[in-house]
Amino acid sequence: MIHGIPAEEILEKTDNSISLKVKIDASSDYFDGHFPEFKLLPAVAQIDLLVHYAQKYFGLPLSTPSIKRFKFSDKILPDANVLFKIDFDSEKGRVSFEVSDFADGRVYSSGIYSI
Repeated sequence: MIHGIPAEEILEKTDNSISLKVKIDASSDYFDGHFPEFKLLPAVAQIDLLVHYAQKYFGLPLSTPSIKRFKFSDKILPDANVLFKIDFDSEKGRVSFEVSDFADGRVYSSGIYSI
């Protein structure tokens, strides 16, 4: 458990990609102080979760030394069920990702960073 986010569910995994279902629990400390009247998951929390899962499943460093592109398209609200799709290209040394709503597929964020 990271920052009060329950354990993720692996939906699909290969050597270089993974799809995870993650519940963004309303009790997570990621929401503390971030717009108290209208809680939403901060962009930095999305990046933190992404880097955590990339480290856990691909053994990558817990850092993003070279951000190529990050796009935040929609708000993640408390108790959302989201889908993290993470791909690791070891030859190019980069991670690409997409975070979307598990139910309707609406994209919350996407991007690429180099390791």
